[in-house]
Amino acid sequence: MNKIKIGVIGTGHLGAIHTRLWKNNPHIELVGVFDLEKEKSKKVASEFGCLSFNDLDSLLENVNAVTIATTTTSHFEISKKCIYNNIHCLIEKPITQIYTEAVELIKIAKEKNVKIQVGHVERFNPALISLRQYYLQPLFIEAHRLSQFKPRATDVSVILDLMIHDIDIMLWLIKSKVKNISANGVSVLTDTIDIANARITFENGAVANLTSSRITAKPMRKMRLFQRNAYISIDFAKQDLEVFRLLKDGEISNGFAIPASMLGTIEEAIKNQKIIYEKPKVEPINAIEEEQKAFIESINNNSPIAVSAEDAAEAIRIAELISNQINEYPN
Repeated sequence: MNKIKIGVIGTGHLGAIHTRLWKNNPHIELVGVFDLEKEKSKKVASEFGCLSFNDLDSLLENVNAVTIATTTTSHFEISKKCIYNNIHCLIEKPITQIYTEAVELIKIAKEKNVKIQVGHVERFNPALISLRQYYLQPLFIEAHRLSQFKPRATDVSVILDLMIHDIDIMLWLIKSKVKNISANGVSVLTDTIDIANARITFENGAVANLTSSRITAKPMRKMRLFQRNAYISIDFAKQDLEVFRLLKDGEISNGFAIPASMLGTIEEAIKNQKIIYEKPKVEPINAIEEEQKAFIESINNNSPIAVSAEDAAEAIRIAELISNQINEYPN
C-alpha cells in the first residue's frame, strides 16, 4: 500500500504541531505546508524537513490528504477547494464558522467520496478514553472550560473557540435530541462573546450546564457527569479521572470503599449499599497524534470516521442556537 501523502494548510500554533506529528508518523509521507504568511510557512517547513509551497493549488497537486489548521473563518472555502480536488480533510475544530457551510461541505464530500474528520481533539483525551469501560448514561453534565486570553482565536466567539469542545462531548454522551436552550454571555475584550453559559435540556430528560470563558487567571477544563448510581469527574487538562459509584450486588471492585465523609453523610441515605471510589488508569497518549492515526485508518480501511463532519455540524448547530439566544437577549 502506497503511503498517503499529507500536507498541512496553516502553520500557526496548531499547524506546526500537526506538521511535527505527521513528520514523525512512519506510515505517511509529509509532503509540505502552505500558509499565506510565507515566512512562517518556510520556517515550519525548514524545521520539519518538508516543502513550503507558494500557493495552495501547488500543494493540492502533490497530496492525497491535508490538515486544515487555518482560522475558522477560512475553513469553508479552503475545505471546499480541497474536497473538489479529491483531497481528504482533517479540519481543525470547529468544522466551519456557520452550520449551513458545514452542511454544504458534507454534501460535496459525499458526492466526491472524500473523507472529512474534524479535530475535536478532546474525544481523544486519554481520560475520556479511559471512561469507555463504563456504561455512560449521564442525567446531568456540568462543564467548565476556562482559558487565559489568546489573541489567535478571537476571530470567533468563545462558544466556537472553547465551548464547542464540551458541546461535542455532551452530544456524544447524551444520545438524545436537544429540547431547550437557555443561554447568556458577554463581550469583555473583543467584539464577540468572551464569556458564556448555556443550560441545555434534552428530550430524554438529561440536562447539561456548560460554562466557557477566555478571560481567566487559572485555566480549567473539567467536566462532571452525574448518572444513576454514579458520579464521574474528568479533568481534561490534567488527564485525570475519578469515579464514585454504588457497588453492584456480588461485584468485586478494583477500587476501594471510601469513607462516607468524602461525600458527606451519604451512608444515611443508602443503607446496606457501599460506595466505591475508583481511579481508572489513564494511559499517557498524545491526543492530536491519536486523531491523526484515526484519520489515516479511516482512509486506508474505508472505516467509520472517529469524529465525523455530521457530528461536528450538529455541534455547530447547537453553538449557533446558543449564540443567537445570547445576541437576542444581550445583558
